[in-house]
Amino acid sequence: MIVSEILSILDARSFASPWFWLVLVSLWTLAGRGVLGVPNDVLARAGQALRNADDTDPEGAHLLLDWLSLQLPRWQISPGMGAVLTGAAAFGLTTLALLGFRYQLEMAQALTLLAAPFALLLVLKLRLARQLGWVMEAAHLGQPARVAAIEAMRRINRYRLQHTVISLLAVTLTAFWAARWMAFHPNGM
Repeated sequence: MIVSEILSILDARSFASPWFWLVLVSLWTLAGRGVLGVPNDVLARAGQALRNADDTDPEGAHLLLDWLSLQLPRWQISPGMGAVLTGAAAFGLTTLALLGFRYQLEMAQALTLLAAPFALLLVLKLRLARQLGWVMEAAHLGQPARVAAIEAMRRINRYRLQHTVISLLAVTLTAFWAARWMAFHPNGM
């Protein structure tokens, strides 16, 4: 009885709902609002300060390193917790994908198309946090702040490019799959 109620909720119309598209746009808009909790204006200021050849304004580099030193501890995950998180995420995504694409439940398909790219972004964020942790450790051991900030910005810019490509692909794939679904299931069945 409970299983049939859960399956009926997951079979709700989603691709034809404006709420689904509002959630999709809102999630991707919020996902691009900074990297690891560092606001975009701090990243822009640091990038501008680091592009200047003169060291007259080292404040941008120090501001970036200060933000990173505050935000990076939030992204630290122990190896045991990483295994648990990976297992739970893999189980959840696999379950949604099976319900959606094997058993043709529309809501499960929509949730899979929303959750899978964000899971990939989470993996990339955790990897970036680990790499930036090494950069911050080198800065604490005496590497000049400008060199550490340049390396941090290089890694952050690479992540931002990956994020942009993933978001474009995810939204495009979702739109194409939704159009296909609505063409083959005009009455929602």
